[in-house]
Amino acid sequence: MRSFLLAPIAVAAVVAMAGPASAHARLISATPAPDSMGGPTRTVTLVFSERSVPAFSGFDVYDANGTKLQMRASISDDGKTLSGTLARPLAAGTYRVEWRLASGDGHRMTGNYSFMVH
Repeated sequence: MRSFLLAPIAVAAVVAMAGPASAHARLISATPAPDSMGGPTRTVTLVFSERSVPAFSGFDVYDANGTKLQMRASISDDGKTLSGTLARPLAAGTYRVEWRLASGDGHRMTGNYSFMVH
């Protein structure tokens, strides 16, 4: 009988001591936005749900021919926003952003999206 009484107490203690599950970082917004069409721009900005590790995080922008565009990248003080300034405004066409992010918990995430300039 004693073990039946202790079991619920032990389960409650384990549940109470367990912290919230750590979720993977995810892209929460981007400018230009995925699948959007807009005017010429020189800046691409990605905002993530978690702080990144700068040495293992970044992104590249490619044109429709697959050519990687020259860009100067930076990261915000809070580590959640990656920004890139392109050498010149984007001409009309389709572009692909490929990003990689390492969060503080060691998880590495990658993703990509496209947008168009008219």
